[in-house]
Amino acid sequence: MSDLFELYQELILDHNKSPRNRRKLDCPCKSAEGYNPLCGDRVTVFVKVKDGIVEEVTFEGTGCAISTASASLMTQCLKGVKVEEAKQLFEKFHSLVMGDAEKSDEGPELGKLAVFSGVCRFPARVKCATLAWHTVNEALDEEGDKVVSSE
Repeated sequence: MSDLFELYQELILDHNKSPRNRRKLDCPCKSAEGYNPLCGDRVTVFVKVKDGIVEEVTFEGTGCAISTASASLMTQCLKGVKVEEAKQLFEKFHSLVMGDAEKSDEGPELGKLAVFSGVCRFPARVKCATLAWHTVNEALDEEGDKVVSSE
């Protein structure tokens, strides 16, 4: 078993068992709901932005281990970054799980999120991994609409 695969399993299990920032945020300035009709994953993302910086991001919802772990890691990665950088991270993460990621030094680093690189081998799981990301992206766009995963 490769080291990346072992790390993937460890991180997914850890963040699924003990999700970080899984709670409703008091007084969020932005929020959005997401739903994956294929597997029933549901997520609501709450965001607090001040002066163009994501001060705090949390989530509530139910879903599979990949969906929950992805949302948990997302909240950790986005806290304290500029909104524009958060959008770039969304694009980079999306490319990674779709199998389109290029080795590029442009934009933010993926860090721990790189463990999701194997998700592209399981197309049905891509929606699970990206649901919270699409949802937070919608919240940051100030739409606050419901996101239905359709990729």
